[in-house]
Amino acid sequence: MDTHLQQLNLRDQALAVLKLRLVSGDLAPGQIYSAASLAAELGVSNSPVREAMLTLVNQGLMETVRNRGFRVVPLSEKERRNVYELRLLLEIPSMARLASMNEKVAARQGEFSKIASDMVASAKKGDIVGYLDADRNFHIGLLDILENDQLTSIVSNLRDQTRQYGLKALSELGSLVKSAEEHQPILDAIVAGDKKLTTRLMTEHLSHLVGDWAG
Repeated sequence: MDTHLQQLNLRDQALAVLKLRLVSGDLAPGQIYSAASLAAELGVSNSPVREAMLTLVNQGLMETVRNRGFRVVPLSEKERRNVYELRLLLEIPSMARLASMNEKVAARQGEFSKIASDMVASAKKGDIVGYLDADRNFHIGLLDILENDQLTSIVSNLRDQTRQYGLKALSELGSLVKSAEEHQPILDAIVAGDKKLTTRLMTEHLSHLVGDWAG
């Protein structure tokens, strides 16, 4: 039983790493990757990495290539636009709702301010994986306060589908820092209970998905 649990944990860890690499563009669309090579890079056996890649196949993010490995499925402009519109529909009113229950957010303001600060630090260092990890913790963490597991799961899945291939170039240009710095004002607006400002800031923030992050 213990061995099985450890194996599941390795798979979940591998899946988290692969998702970050896929979203950041480190795993490029159209390229074929083998479970063995990625497992060697991660320092684990083939099995958990293969299981993680099969999970990505089931989620529509990768596809199997017989006798060769796994290929990242390209995201079309139409698909990117669809994901963007869905995130607008779900996240904007959800964040505005948080502004109407701002006392709960204020109780954890220090925690989210620290995440926002870590995000800026990662952006300045060019640490894209660190940036994306903090970005997820910020947005999903705030949504968790609403105690709607279905909402959080759907938004999390939509985030995984959004492959932000332009992040490396933005990091080199310094624009990633500007994006990171947008999070603290969003948090401040929520804590202040300003639904209108929260809506405007979140709308501007998500516009990156079809703008400079589209690559």
